[in-house]
Amino acid sequence: MEKRLTTPFTKDKIKDLKAGDSVLITGTIYTARDAAHERMTTNFKNGIPFPIDLTDNVIYYAGPCPAKPGEVIGSCGPTTAGRMDAYTPMLLDNGLGCMIGKGARSKEVVDVMKRNTVVYLGAIGGAGALIAQSIKKAEVVAYDDLGTEAIRKLEVEDFPAVVLIDCEGNDLYEIGQAKYREI
Repeated sequence: MEKRLTTPFTKDKIKDLKAGDSVLITGTIYTARDAAHERMTTNFKNGIPFPIDLTDNVIYYAGPCPAKPGEVIGSCGPTTAGRMDAYTPMLLDNGLGCMIGKGARSKEVVDVMKRNTVVYLGAIGGAGALIAQSIKKAEVVAYDDLGTEAIRKLEVEDFPAVVLIDCEGNDLYEIGQAKYREI
């Protein structure tokens, strides 16, 4: 089932999403990859606040390519989410409402997602140029020194994604593998 969602992703908006649902997102999302996650969590442990308000916000695991002249952003495909698993529980416990990436997540992350009513969405790997078409505005908001891994604020319209893990812990990867074994 395809659903249209606008950010922020409050618990009321996402609680009924199910693994396998297609979604189109409109609103503000943020990019952050490995280096930004490491810096955010290290700084927070040292008493430095997060550079963005995480509450009900969406982090897209992406490091966009530079924009060509006349474009808002370059190719902006997802990176492997598992590389953020060490940092994710802290962010979820501090209000993050949704993550977008590709690939499986650890059991620890899924447990924290369930505890905090959070969803994990998948964007299609290899489709960064197509995904970039849904990005209407992009600006660096933190860690400019990280280059492509800086945190960016994106304004998106009909950003396509699929619910990979819903807030009850149902995992589309596991569901798909189980269905395949039945064949």
